[in-house]
This record gives sequence, structure tokens and C-alpha cells, in this order.
Amino acid sequence: MTRDGGDNPARPPAGVRLCALADLADPGAKGFRFRQDQSLFAGFLVRQGDQVTGYVDSCPHNGWPLAVMDDRYLTREGDRIICSAHGAMFRPADGLCVAGPCADDHLRPWPVTVADGEILTA
Repeated sequence: MTRDGGDNPARPPAGVRLCALADLADPGAKGFRFRQDQSLFAGFLVRQGDQVTGYVDSCPHNGWPLAVMDDRYLTREGDRIICSAHGAMFRPADGLCVAGPCADDHLRPWPVTVADGEILTA
């Protein structure tokens, strides 16, 4: 698999509407699942102010989804992404792991864009 999950047949193509920007809290996060046949693509969005970033929902340490509960990707303060399996913390802006067993590794990006108040795959 490529670093960005691009060869996953369930990964949605560019231009797919994910949600309205207004539907994503600030700060906030929201997960998405797409299935095609036996393939599954899991990704999530993080919003901080005007910046919306997308990531593949897979911890670089163990490959597990980051959130145990739907849309629970951020710390209580909303300033870090947290892996619920082992507590690794990541910067929302670039996915860099700043604490935990995967320190200095990155979450895999899932390119998204905001256009006319809508968040779309890029």
C-alpha cells in the first residue's frame, strides 16, 4: 500500500462530499468509512479554526484505528489527536507523533479540500 492509502479500492476518489464545514466542530474531528467489495477505507477529518486536515484512520505504531468511539480523535483540550489504544499523541496540523511509541512518525495524510463551505476529498 502506498503511504497515502491511494491503492485501496475503497478510498473515495477526488470530489466526494464528506460533510459541510459547519457540521465539524472547531476544534473537532469526524470519522468516515467507505467500503467497496471486501475493501474498507477509514479516514477522519480534524478541524482547528479554518484549517481542515484529513488522515487515514490507522496508528503508525500498530495499524489500529485511532478512535474506539465514533469521532473521538482529539484530546479533551482539542489540541492533539490521540490514539485510544496506547495514548500516542499527534499534532493536528501535520500528523507528527509528539508523544508515545511512534514518536517522530506521522499519520498518513488523506487529502481533502474546503470549497463553498463543503469538505471534499481531493
